[in-house]
Amino acid sequence: GLDFVLSEARKNGIKVILSLVNNYDTFGGKKQYVEWARGRGQAIGSEDDFFTNSLVKAFYKNHVKTVLTRVNTVTGVAYKDDPTILAWELMNEPRCQSDLSGRTIQSWITEMAAHVKSIDGNHMLEAGLEGFYGASSSSSRAASVNPAGRQVGTDFIANNRVPGIDFATVHSYPDQWLSSSDDQAQRNFLGRWLDAHIADAQGTLRKPLLIAEFGKSQRDPGFSSAQRDAQFGMVYAKIYQSARKGGPTVGGLFWQLMADGMDSYGDGYQVIFAEAPASTTGVITYESRKLKMLGKAFARAERAKGDASGKVTGGN
Repeated sequence: GLDFVLSEARKNGIKVILSLVNNYDTFGGKKQYVEWARGRGQAIGSEDDFFTNSLVKAFYKNHVKTVLTRVNTVTGVAYKDDPTILAWELMNEPRCQSDLSGRTIQSWITEMAAHVKSIDGNHMLEAGLEGFYGASSSSSRAASVNPAGRQVGTDFIANNRVPGIDFATVHSYPDQWLSSSDDQAQRNFLGRWLDAHIADAQGTLRKPLLIAEFGKSQRDPGFSSAQRDAQFGMVYAKIYQSARKGGPTVGGLFWQLMADGMDSYGDGYQVIFAEAPASTTGVITYESRKLKMLGKAFARAERAKGDASGKVTGGN
């Protein structure tokens, strides 16, 4: 099935980021790995042993190798050689509540990033982080930016400094994180959240930043499409402002685009173009075209620089 998906993406000029495991139970997640290890007689205390148990880590590494070296049965191209794949993601939203210091996940990311790169040096790699600040940031920084009470054992700065991690990610769900606040307060938080990560990606990490998930649930009390449009517009504006200045933010992926007939996968955040208001599809289309035009303008400028450099060299 995934072979077919990649072949269709390739035909349509779509790049994909493939996540290698989920933190949550959906599609098995880390829970399935620890259950397999228990079945082999391992003394597993909790799902967090996913990050430390040697057998579980061996299972994960074997999975990574199997996926990366797989030869697509439709295209005949090995996954590790397929330019349709933009990047690999180590894990969707890694969390380790049993070690809020961040050391456990830091060690796991370091080990697994090296493993991925030892098999595939062609593709970029990201960790799958939500963006919560940890011990490597000042306590005041973490307190002022993190949503209240959000400590999950990750560290936006330290985790993304790991060798082999090529770009940073951030997720944005103020409707979940600040559920008792009104829509305006949630948007104000969102602005601060994105500004902090954009600044740190540029000044501290010196790596690109992808706004890898954002959205507003239709199940939120008082939800309206106008609220969602305003949130989408704010995120896209932050991305564009950064990209236009040559900053680190290179794009954004709202959660989640779905097609007709996929209702069983709906979680409240889905956008189905056939059902979405014209205003929502308009925001997505307009902002996406703006970024595409900006990318083309940068490409033309780079080509012009290359042409000018070639002429100078030839003249000399």
